[in-house]
Amino acid sequence: MQLQEILYSQGFGTRRVCAGLIQQGFVQVYRDDTNAAPLVCKDASAEFAQVGLRFRVQGVDWPYAEKAYLLLNKPAGTECSQKPSTYPSIYTLLPSPLRLRPQKAAVQGVQAVGRLDQDTTGMLLLTDDGKFIHRMSSPRHHVPKVYEVTVKHPLDARQVEQLLAGVVLDDDPKPVRAAACQAVSEFQLRLTLTEGKYHQVKRMVAAVSNRVEGLHRSRMGGLALPVDLAPGQWRWLSAADLALVSRE
Repeated sequence: MQLQEILYSQGFGTRRVCAGLIQQGFVQVYRDDTNAAPLVCKDASAEFAQVGLRFRVQGVDWPYAEKAYLLLNKPAGTECSQKPSTYPSIYTLLPSPLRLRPQKAAVQGVQAVGRLDQDTTGMLLLTDDGKFIHRMSSPRHHVPKVYEVTVKHPLDARQVEQLLAGVVLDDDPKPVRAAACQAVSEFQLRLTLTEGKYHQVKRMVAAVSNRVEGLHRSRMGGLALPVDLAPGQWRWLSAADLALVSRE
């Protein structure tokens, strides 16, 4: 694939903009030897194999990714929306190329896999792979999501038992059950769900006569939120990470 097309596919702007970056010497390409410094390439039509390609644009290193899979540690006070109403968007935490990756659909760039409320923190996946979004979001696939819940009132065994047995939410007569539930401390609950209804954790806790004061998603599938990933930071997901996160 031509270098100009590669940059375009990775969200660095229109084909003309990408050609300009290359011709002005702002793009360097790594050779197969990973220890070697990247070389400036000023030929927009130069051909490169995409698989395993690494390049540098205006001083920032990038891997070629046919599809982008990201993990973000969502901070409090942010909205999972391209057009937030009150709080800053999570998408402002990402570099421009990830937000501008071309899509066949009207919306460009990576999209959140499900949403977290503005006051909920923790693990959030983003991708431009629509099939992955569907697979991770569909309740039919039963991907477990683990939440660390801080509650207002002291927990008791009855509340844990009710959450495991199932509680009825106001918009659905069918009981909603936690896949796992553990009182970690008097005011801390670890709750595992395999579906994602609107405000589900808060409504389930309210159904057992308690109230959520803090909510943090710590795990999806078999992948835990890395302890060294600070709120607001993101990283690429590896193939091993994707295998873990898809594990039921």
